[in-house]
Amino acid sequence: MGRLQFLKLKKFYINLLIILALCFAILWLTFRFLDRYTRHDEVYSMPDFTGMNYHEVERQYAKDFHFFLIDSVYPKGQEPGSIYQQDPLPNSKIKKGRNVYIIIVAETPEKTAMPNLKNLSLRQALGLLESAGLSVESLDYRESPFKNAILDQYYRGMPVAEGTELVKGSPIQLLVGLGRDENRQKVPNLIGKPASEAKRLLNLSGFNLGTESYEDSDSLQYMCVRSMDPGPSSASVYPGTAVNLIYHSSRTLDFKKEMSRLLYEDSLAHAPRYIETNSETIETTSIEYEDEF
Repeated sequence: MGRLQFLKLKKFYINLLIILALCFAILWLTFRFLDRYTRHDEVYSMPDFTGMNYHEVERQYAKDFHFFLIDSVYPKGQEPGSIYQQDPLPNSKIKKGRNVYIIIVAETPEKTAMPNLKNLSLRQALGLLESAGLSVESLDYRESPFKNAILDQYYRGMPVAEGTELVKGSPIQLLVGLGRDENRQKVPNLIGKPASEAKRLLNLSGFNLGTESYEDSDSLQYMCVRSMDPGPSSASVYPGTAVNLIYHSSRTLDFKKEMSRLLYEDSLAHAPRYIETNSETIETTSIEYEDEF
């Protein structure tokens, strides 16, 4: 039989058809499996989990995604345990079952080390406190030859040592030296200053923040000081005095005109004293002029 005589055999063609059918079946099953495994054409829009509680999201979407918590951060004003950032980003085209990487807002408060403020000036101490993320609860003045020097530092009424771990934002009480003269001083003029800066400016001048009230309702970023008690035109007061502030929105009040009005009223209040003084000066000058002749 020649080499190509098998082409005339019916059995050869039957076996060839069986082989081709098997190859086709294997390829078809392979592609069907790949489509099912890769979820071909099943594309979804990635939900926006930002701001939602991580544990609730993980429980609710456990069948759709595999969540991996990779980091935590301490942004201000965010709910602890809420999702801060996600990958893939919201509205991305994704397939169910993929990995989702999550950064959340830390559930435990961020801590910081208490700096040593003793023997520093008030201005230096306030700067260090701000850098450490701590705040001033009050300035308490005591007799001391060193004016505005920090004599001691307290947290919740107890002395707090350098290096003590405190939650960021914790209020610190400072014991400050009064100085030998114990001089009174003027309250700084905060009219028109933003509410966010008022306490810091008072502390820098050696005063405490008293009560705060608002004449209208608006976002804090627009609130500015409208009046003070004691005010900048009041008699001098002792360091550590609490200054009460009233705020008004800068969107409903022209603070430049308000400042001009306050300055005008203040000048009227002091005008009689100046006029009287000037008249005495003129009268004295007149007498001296007559004596010379």
